[in-house]
Amino acid sequence: MRRHPRRGEEGGRQVTLPSAKGAAVGRGIGIGLMYGLWKPRVLGAWRVPSSGPVIFAVNHAHNIDGPMLMGTAPRPVHFLIKKEAFVGPLGSFLEGIGQLKVDRESTDRTAIGNALGVLERGGVLGIFPEGTRGDGDFASLRAGLAYFAVRSGAPIVPVAVLGSTERRGRLVKALPPLRGRVDVVFGDAFEAGDGSGRRTRKALDEATVRIQGKLTAHLENARRLTGR
Repeated sequence: MRRHPRRGEEGGRQVTLPSAKGAAVGRGIGIGLMYGLWKPRVLGAWRVPSSGPVIFAVNHAHNIDGPMLMGTAPRPVHFLIKKEAFVGPLGSFLEGIGQLKVDRESTDRTAIGNALGVLERGGVLGIFPEGTRGDGDFASLRAGLAYFAVRSGAPIVPVAVLGSTERRGRLVKALPPLRGRVDVVFGDAFEAGDGSGRRTRKALDEATVRIQGKLTAHLENARRLTGR
């Protein structure tokens, strides 16, 4: 898949944006795999804005959470994914379907520029705000989500993926049971900033608190709605 150059660079360097067409191809692959292997139940997809920049904030308890969202979201998604996953053929594949490599141990200006470029282009950015796999309860958020939301002005759509860790599969124990149900619940879009446009450390810290409250409330509502 082709990656498209972008002008207006982070730190004076040229940034190469991930391919929007590649993300669309990735969505098609995700649809085939996720609906072929499991039984996703998607709730609230109508809440996702049909156009313009959007940030998906997704809880993260299992490795299939990202692919599951890619295959069930109404729009193609560019996920920020740890650089360790970009190894060998998998790395080439992830780049080909428009995913973003990020170094979680440093200030990765290339990843930041690419992510902001996706939003400037009116695309969808996917973020696991907890930073890594955990309990998937939004209990600990990194500041990156607030930065991208406040800097870009893009609305955040909270997403809860539920059921991916309830049981182990018989054939592949690292995966949920084949043809098992996984729920994907989209929440209402919201603005992270306070309307002032400030991007100070204090403003980002306040935005992070607001975001955490919204995400936690959405997760609780999604669990009530699905019975999980």
